[in-house]
Amino acid sequence: MRDPVVLQVVPLQGLHWPTVDPFLFCAHHVDHYPAGDGHLAPAAALTGREIGSDFSGRDGWSMYHGSSVPGFPAHPHRGFETVTIARQGLIDHADSLGAVARFGRGDVQWVTAGAGIVHSEMFPLLDTDGPNTAELFQLWLNLPAARKMAAPHFTMLWAEDLPVVATGSGRVTVVAGAFDRTDPPPPPPESWAAEPGSEVAIWLVELDREGSVELPAAAHGAGRVLYCFDGDVRVGDTPVDAPAAVVVEAGAGATVHAADGPATVLVLQGRPIGEPVAQYGPFVMNDEEGIRRAMVDYRSTGFGGWPWDRDDPTNGDEARRFARHPDGRTETPGTTAT
Repeated sequence: MRDPVVLQVVPLQGLHWPTVDPFLFCAHHVDHYPAGDGHLAPAAALTGREIGSDFSGRDGWSMYHGSSVPGFPAHPHRGFETVTIARQGLIDHADSLGAVARFGRGDVQWVTAGAGIVHSEMFPLLDTDGPNTAELFQLWLNLPAARKMAAPHFTMLWAEDLPVVATGSGRVTVVAGAFDRTDPPPPPPESWAAEPGSEVAIWLVELDREGSVELPAAAHGAGRVLYCFDGDVRVGDTPVDAPAAVVVEAGAGATVHAADGPATVLVLQGRPIGEPVAQYGPFVMNDEEGIRRAMVDYRSTGFGGWPWDRDDPTNGDEARRFARHPDGRTETPGTTAT
């Protein structure tokens, strides 16, 4: 008999995982970088890699689009939001608004691209004795047509400010959407997550061996996917071999049990926006005319231009996490921006 909670189980392969509206994209990066060379780059030969587009995973890590420091040099976005959950390692951010940050070790960065932003995301290798393991999720959350051209917005959610709900046999880090009457910091003001009734939730569930957590029921019409990426679990009555995406009936709630050892599950949930999606690379609009306009605007304006002297800026060799906002305000974990 089919489990009434579990609608579909999809094995996960590669970096990019399937999503449901309102999410467009879910990428999980795990790179076991070697020691740094003192200049934030790998102290290792890059022979055999396609520098500028290295997704090889050779020796357990990739350079991506970086030529010296791994990462993603300056690139544009329009029409959606990026949510970056940095579980291990550090990320150096810079953007066309003038914002700059170094974050990681559990921090979350939430950027509303809206009408257009250019940003870079580099992975500095600070430890010269190694290793420099980096692990992150990047999510793309769509914007409805009425907000596609919203003003770009940069937000940091520091690990110290994200609530962690103890389940008795695990922990739930609450990035978006209340869990067990516990609210996270607010999302950006133009986000679909800020819309009343959007039901957007981003929860990271970490279970001890044989632990379990009860996911609450969402409102009718919401979609929910459980990404079981580290450790086998049972969802309701259905055993799930990791890594797999489990689409569940959000309105019914669900119990997730760890199987033979600890397990970690990323939960993405939301009410669908339900609008047409036209995508061309880093631009996500509602139709082809919107895509054409995005390309014309980017060529003519650069979405405000690039205020940095290189396309892959980094922030020195100190491990201090910080953010400087476009208006000059600075903040560090546990402090108010000044």
